[in-house]
Amino acid sequence: MYIFLIVMILIASILMVLAVLVQNPKSGMASNFGASNQVMGVRQTADFLEKFTWGSAVVVLLLSLLSIVFIPTEKVVSAKSQDAQEIVNSTNNVETVEMPQAEVPAETPAETPAETPAK
Repeated sequence: MYIFLIVMILIASILMVLAVLVQNPKSGMASNFGASNQVMGVRQTADFLEKFTWGSAVVVLLLSLLSIVFIPTEKVVSAKSQDAQEIVNSTNNVETVEMPQAEVPAETPAETPAETPAK
């Protein structure tokens, strides 16, 4: 079922790309020459292509969400365990490097006014 859904997503995506490429631009420099779109039902074709594009986008979205339900669980579990094992292996192979510590000078006690000689 999962493979079937993936194939359906691919078909719907290709149809959506084709529908977008067939459409005429609605703005920009080409819109000045678009007055002929109203003649002989061309406007209805543009409406159909726009509705078809939105419909195919919704179909791709719904099929994508539905395909999540049918993902084979053994592949997901094995992929997670392999990833976890790789993480453990990579953390075990990391060498720890000790950084040299800076020496902090000892604080000298502040001189009190009684200890300073009078001038």
